[in-house]
Amino acid sequence: MTKSELVSQLASRFPQLVAKDADCAVRMILDAMADALANGHRIEIRGFGSFALNYRPARLSRNPKSGEKVHVSAKHVPHFKAGKELRERVDAAV
Repeated sequence: MTKSELVSQLASRFPQLVAKDADCAVRMILDAMADALANGHRIEIRGFGSFALNYRPARLSRNPKSGEKVHVSAKHVPHFKAGKELRERVDAAV
């Protein structure tokens, strides 16, 4: 599901919401989540899952095209862990 599909589904499910307001709400939620992760916080949505940061240390890698060694710097990457309820719903649907 894309962001625009989510906005249209929200607008259709809640008729009091105009599509522009639904778009603003989705954008605000995603911005708040990105800001929280950027500040090093963990996000937990009960029944859905949690978002946290994983640290990846610096390493020496290889360019697959040329074979030359490339230094990859250390970084933090977002990580999602599905909650128990979400895992069970997906498993039951598949």
